[in-house]
Amino acid sequence: MPRPAPPSAIDHYENFPVASWLCPPHLRPPITAIYHFARTADDIADEGVAPAAQRLADLAAYRADLHAVAAGQAPSPRWASIFAPLAVQMRAFGLPVQPLDDLLSAFAQDVVKTRDGAAYADMDELRDYCRRSANPVGRLLLHLYGVHDTQALHDSDAICTALQLINFWQDLSVDIPRGRYYLPLAECAAHGVVITHPATQFAALRSDEKTTQLIAACADQASASLQKGAKLVHRVPGRAGWELRAVVQGARRVLDKMAAQGHRTLEQRPTLGKADAPLIAWRMLWM
Repeated sequence: MPRPAPPSAIDHYENFPVASWLCPPHLRPPITAIYHFARTADDIADEGVAPAAQRLADLAAYRADLHAVAAGQAPSPRWASIFAPLAVQMRAFGLPVQPLDDLLSAFAQDVVKTRDGAAYADMDELRDYCRRSANPVGRLLLHLYGVHDTQALHDSDAICTALQLINFWQDLSVDIPRGRYYLPLAECAAHGVVITHPATQFAALRSDEKTTQLIAACADQASASLQKGAKLVHRVPGRAGWELRAVVQGARRVLDKMAAQGHRTLEQRPTLGKADAPLIAWRMLWM
């Protein structure tokens, strides 16, 4: 899921990394604290060989620590290195706890879906997941930037949902072997890709006319959501606004690469590299 890239070295690959010089210096501590909170929770849910029951128990304990520090109490020793800095930033910037809690809800949902070999019924269900897995990041960043109006929040949600959806369509060749099925069943059926047993049938999918048209249609929905929120770049002040432009144009470049390979992301994962930077920068100037 999309996360704010930390304004220092990045240990994990991020789909839409942001250069540290674009991050306003006074916001680097809270953004770093949010990043490490989300990164650690994601690792609990997704890394290693722990069974689902252990992952869910650990996420519940992690959530208890979140609510403890939000109430001004000390966290458990287990994740003190995460929650001690986060508590400082929550107090300093008045960070709301609900978006952080929503992220944990999404991580737990991923564990349950993977455990059960389950897929999303339709795009509405998937967007509800995005509401908790991606949109909280944008809302937290807007809070730090001092942008609070309703339209800005809606635009941020549209961008963050788009980023999450693009991440899904980009990562099909990675997620499906891991038991993560983000292509909604209703969308599959509408394109003649009938899935009744996700755990076996998604793994058997190959790029053909039906699946590439399915992925193209899903990518179009993500593109429309990205476009819907793009005007937010003119509302976010200073360097943060340019940071948002970079994120939006990085996402557009991923969509370009998906289209260039014929939406064959069941086999090949398009990625961004240094060679993409000049085009992204040029497009940033003309937003």
